Amino acid sequence: MITQASQGELAVGLYSWAHNLLPIVGGKSCNPLSRDIILQLVERILSTPKAQTILVNGAVRKGERLMPPSALETLLRLTFPSTSARVKATERFEAIYPILKEVALAGAPGSKAMKQVAQQILNFAVKAAGESMSELSREAAGIFIWCLSQNADCYKQWDKVYQDNLEASVAVLKKLSEEWKEYSVKLSPFDPLRTTLQNFRHKNEQALASGAEAGREKHYKNADKYCKTILGRVSRGHGCLKSMALVVVAVAVGAAVMSPNMESLDWKKLAVVINSQLPF
Repeated sequence: MITQASQGELAVGLYSWAHNLLPIVGGKSCNPLSRDIILQLVERILSTPKAQTILVNGAVRKGERLMPPSALETLLRLTFPSTSARVKATERFEAIYPILKEVALAGAPGSKAMKQVAQQILNFAVKAAGESMSELSREAAGIFIWCLSQNADCYKQWDKVYQDNLEASVAVLKKLSEEWKEYSVKLSPFDPLRTTLQNFRHKNEQALASGAEAGREKHYKNADKYCKTILGRVSRGHGCLKSMALVVVAVAVGAAVMSPNMESLDWKKLAVVINSQLPF
């Protein structure tokens, strides 16, 4: 049935694969032959012309996602296992991962459905980001940041689990700090991020002052270092906006004073222009 669907309607085929077969591959009892057959099915789906466009555009079918959060979690761990857990199929998962991840994260930004998806994904991304496998941690940290860009409530969710997932938080903060140019556009406006980082700094200071364990002390210090770096960038951007707004006001007032015919100025339009430039 799944084979027939994959030959016909791609969305039906991928939905069936992700909901019924992928969990089998993620199980400990899956043997190499079964894994191979299951991979062949999805490879056939993805090799169809324009498959990526069709699947991304149809990522939600009748209210259900082709690749639900649980499927993305399974795929993440199959694609980024520990070095000792790598098998022949790992490279095949690495090849299909980018498209399936795109399908899993596709949707209307800011919609109620996407906000819910972001919160569900964040729950497992924070766990994976804190694990010792560096490739898994980096990829999960990137997905975690995607969640923040989709739903401001994810910042509150992060704040709640920060100290229980300190290593994961350090991984996310490190990635944000090192790849700020890429993520700054996606996370703007920065108010939720700024507030969250300030909360983290307060928690870091309290933990370090009360004498955190040696292992955790290192993580608190690293987290605080990245928090300060990112806050510096966010604050500079905020200050630049204010400075720009003040310049606009000064120019507008100067033009009004120097005008030979002040009464002819359209003060209402001038006020609208000035207000549009004010970020505060």
